[in-house]
Amino acid sequence: QVHLVESGGGLVQRGGSLRLSCAASGSILSILRMGWYRQAPGRQRELVATITGDATTDYADSVKGRFTISRDNAKNTVYLQMNSLKPDDTAVYYCKQEIVTMSSHPMADDYWGQGTQVTVSS
Repeated sequence: QVHLVESGGGLVQRGGSLRLSCAASGSILSILRMGWYRQAPGRQRELVATITGDATTDYADSVKGRFTISRDNAKNTVYLQMNSLKPDDTAVYYCKQEIVTMSSHPMADDYWGQGTQVTVSS
């Protein structure tokens, strides 16, 4: 059983910053790719950023230069530092982790966090 818990969302003014965290717990052998997605009202869920096991990162064009994804493997946690926030960044942010467990080994399953609301006021 694996559980992901997100934290760090909230209300911020344009130009402000927030840091999201997503910690995994349970019978974890290893975690491959970690990522952040977001879904605004009336829109499809979209990829924000990903980070692989060797710390290779990838970002959506809309957040490049403003957001930074990082991971702490010892804590099974992925972070998203969001700077220079814009009203268009308003959405529910979800983390996803590709996790290898005792029962799935050697394959990885996708696990999602519960979502955290980020609201950027103008």
